Amino acid sequence: MADDLTPAAAAAKAALADVTPEPGSKKLDPILIANGVRRTFGGITAVDVDHTEVQRGSITALIGPNGAGKTTFFNLLTGFDKPDAGTWSFEGRSMEGLAAHKAARLGMIRTFQLTKSLTKMSVIENMKLGATGQVGEQWWKGLFPFMWKQQEAEIEQRADELLARFKLDHMRDEYAGTLSGGQRKLLEMSRALMARPKMVMLDEPMAGVNPALKQSLNQHIKGLRDEGMTVLFVEHDMDMVHDISDWVVVMAEGCIIAEGTPDQISNNPAVIDAYLGSHQGKSLLEDL
Repeated sequence: MADDLTPAAAAAKAALADVTPEPGSKKLDPILIANGVRRTFGGITAVDVDHTEVQRGSITALIGPNGAGKTTFFNLLTGFDKPDAGTWSFEGRSMEGLAAHKAARLGMIRTFQLTKSLTKMSVIENMKLGATGQVGEQWWKGLFPFMWKQQEAEIEQRADELLARFKLDHMRDEYAGTLSGGQRKLLEMSRALMARPKMVMLDEPMAGVNPALKQSLNQHIKGLRDEGMTVLFVEHDMDMVHDISDWVVVMAEGCIIAEGTPDQISNNPAVIDAYLGSHQGKSLLEDL
């Protein structure tokens, strides 16, 4: 029901209401724009994206069959890999050739399909590593505690607040390696928020998560949008995609083959053919 939408969710849906459901569609206020991004490995073209835009303040799902190029596209956009060709911009700034850590400093933060927690460090220490602009990281200032002690206390306070929000505060002082797969997903998402990002990119946030935690993760992702962040996520769980997405982008064989709302995508013959080979008049959600 429209009346049940939060103001941020309503604003996202309104911004996308008149967008044409087709590959490369123009958005009202895109935060991310990619043009001609191409990546090959030997004779295989992993990514060949002509044009795509991500609407600011929305939750956009990037879906497609296994091997469609979704994670590779993520890696290219965030500086973890280099394309053979193409340009892309974030907040109007060119990101071409920008290292991953510099992209993060600009507010584009990502998580990984396989979680990257430092298992031999405590949960709170993992969290504190996610904060950017730490004065104590500069070697000469690190010699003088009075220059970074106050900031360190503020970072720890924010880390504790996020751990409480994600219901990980009881694991605060435990090694990150003792967390379950689902808890590691929560830790990675909460650690990403330490950098106060403008855009959060989640690579298969539901992979390896038990059903009890899935609903919690759904609510956390919606909460990111409610706080003014843009979310782009890769996912195979079509029920989740339909539940939380404002817009869906579909990749197959490295290319974007469709865009639209979850309802439009679930009944798009090209999308169903990409997943199943033959749509036979059914919806994607009925078959997956």
